[in-house]
Amino acid sequence: MIAAVSVLVMMPVHAERIKDLAGVQGVRQNQLMGYGLVVGLDGSGDQTTQTPFTVQSIISMMQQMGVTTPVGTSLQLKNVAAVMVTTSLPPFSQPGQMLDVTVSSMGNAKSLRGGTLLMTPLKGADNQIYAMAQGNVLVGGVGASANGSKAQVNHLSVGRISGGATVERAVPTTLGQGNVIQLELNNSDFSTASLVVEAINKKFGENTAAAMDGRVIQVKAPIPNDQRVAFLGALENLEVTPAKMAAKVILNARTGSIVMNQAVSLENCAVAHGNLSVVVNTENSVSQPNALSDGQTTTTGNSNIQITKEGGQLLMLKAGASLADVVKALNSIGATPQDLLAILQAMKASGALRADLEII
Repeated sequence: MIAAVSVLVMMPVHAERIKDLAGVQGVRQNQLMGYGLVVGLDGSGDQTTQTPFTVQSIISMMQQMGVTTPVGTSLQLKNVAAVMVTTSLPPFSQPGQMLDVTVSSMGNAKSLRGGTLLMTPLKGADNQIYAMAQGNVLVGGVGASANGSKAQVNHLSVGRISGGATVERAVPTTLGQGNVIQLELNNSDFSTASLVVEAINKKFGENTAAAMDGRVIQVKAPIPNDQRVAFLGALENLEVTPAKMAAKVILNARTGSIVMNQAVSLENCAVAHGNLSVVVNTENSVSQPNALSDGQTTTTGNSNIQITKEGGQLLMLKAGASLADVVKALNSIGATPQDLLAILQAMKASGALRADLEII
C-alpha cells in the first residue's frame, strides 16, 4: 500500500474578511438532541426481541394516548424503529423558525426509508426543550446502481428531515456588555490578532480595538442595538491579510495521506526503520572569486537526501532537504503508511522536523 502525499502550493497570501477569521463572543449555535420513534417502515424496523427499549417506548406512547396494552402482551413490531434526533440551534433563533434535523437509528433497523418521525422534543444541555421535530424521513441514495448491479451508496439507517423541527424557545444572546464586544479568532495567533486590531483602528479610529491575547480582541461599539448591528456589519467586512500559519504536517494513519500547509524543510538526521534508512545531510561548498575580482568568499549548502532499502536500492535527491522530497522518495520504493508514520515521528522527536505533526 503506497501512501499519498499532498503539498499545498505556496501562493501569495490574500486578504480575508474579519468574519472569516473571527467570530463575536457569545454568538454561537447550541446542539439539541432527542429520542423518538420512526413508524411506517416496510418491515425494516427494529427486531423488538433484541431491542426492548423500542417496545417500552411504544407502550409508553400508547398509554399517553389512552390505549392500554394487556399485561404480558408480546409486541412483534417490524415497522417501528427507535431513533436519536439531532440538530443545531443557530444564534438568534426565534420561536417558529424551522430547522433541519438528522435522524439516526439506535437499534438494529435495516433501513429508515419511507418512515415518519413522530413528534419528538429536542432538548439542550440544560435538559430544557427548545424545539419539536416531526416529519417524513428522507434517506438519499437508496437503490442506486453501478455498472448494472445494485449498490448501496448511503447509510440506510440515517436520514434527514428538511425543516423538520420547529423552534419553541429562544436562547438569549447578548452582543457584549456595555459599549464593549469581544472578537474571538478562529485560530489563536498573536500576529493575526495584531493585524486585525490595526485594521479596525485604521477604519474606526485609534483605541477602538485592543488585543487581550492571541485570540480575544476587545472592540468598542455603539450601545443602541441598531447602531451596534450596523457597526458589526461594517467591521466583519474589513479585509485583513492574516499572518503566515505555523508549519504543520497532517498524517492520516488509516489512509496514509499526508498534507502539508507549506514547504517543510528538514535538519540533518539519520533514521533507520526496518529495512529502510533515511539520511539527510548538508554538503557545504566554497565559492572562491578570482584574485582581482574584488569579490567575497561565500559558502553554500546543498542538501542531500539518501534513502536505502534492503536489496541495494538507493535514491539520492539533491533538490533540497524538504519533507516533500522524502515522502515522495519513500513512496517510490514502496513504503507503507506505517513506515511513514514511524519515520516522521522519529524525525519530530529528534528535532529534525520543524513543524507540528498531527496524526488523525
